[in-house]
Amino acid sequence: MSDNISPWVRRYAPLIPGGDVLDLACGNGRHTRHLASLGHSVVAVDRDPEALALAAGSDITTSNIDLEQPGAAWPFGPARFAGIVVTNYLHRPLTAAMIASLAPHGVLIYETFADGNAQFGKPSNPDFLLKPGELLDWARDHGLRVVAFEDGVVDAPKTAMVQRIFAVKPDFPRVAALLPPF
Repeated sequence: MSDNISPWVRRYAPLIPGGDVLDLACGNGRHTRHLASLGHSVVAVDRDPEALALAAGSDITTSNIDLEQPGAAWPFGPARFAGIVVTNYLHRPLTAAMIASLAPHGVLIYETFADGNAQFGKPSNPDFLLKPGELLDWARDHGLRVVAFEDGVVDAPKTAMVQRIFAVKPDFPRVAALLPPF
């Protein structure tokens, strides 16, 4: 397994129930391959075809889609994925449709840059930085139950201000006893 896997994803990915998983803005597939190694069929989406070529593998379907093009529609139906993983990516117009694509018992693992990151470098544009508590607002607004949330500075892979959440559909079993150690 790659050491590039986010510790947040590494910790919570084993709790994704059986079924397809979406790795949104997957880049070169560091999380895609990890999710596939856990036994999931993974749909890896990115707008960069060269990065997607690196993400390809067994039980991985790659989709070259630019969801930020004007008029682009969310290509997945409701209740489609057992899990959705997003790291280092934020495009707010996708939020409602993305969360609607979670299947019953589905989970959302999301980690990206937050307000205050400008002090550490890029991204610094507020359009690409989560506002304080924004991931918590998403969960509340879309009926998800928050299992874990963090908001603060991380040192690796580079110093950055991030928010991260592990949230589940309301009917997901209580997981406190199942949480893997950090």
